[in-house]
Amino acid sequence: MLFHVRMDVALPHDLAPSERDSLLATEKARALELQRKGTWVHLWRVVGHYSNISVFDVGGPEELHQILWNLPLFPFMAITVTPLTEHPSALAANL
Repeated sequence: MLFHVRMDVALPHDLAPSERDSLLATEKARALELQRKGTWVHLWRVVGHYSNISVFDVGGPEELHQILWNLPLFPFMAITVTPLTEHPSALAANL
């Protein structure tokens, strides 16, 4: 099942630089791991914002919930999730 996910990050301004660096490194490692597994299918930066637009391919909403809940930056994110399905006019649907 595919999901469109927007993640808007708001790190506290008073977060210690060493803690911030560690948190960002851990988040990057987790994102890379999920991309290599084929779970985090697409990851795009939203220009001008500390945000991303992503597509996840998971078994269902509960699996996505667990993935998002366990991201290191989760406590600092506002997340919007939209389930996706194939559009009948998409080229792939008509081959």
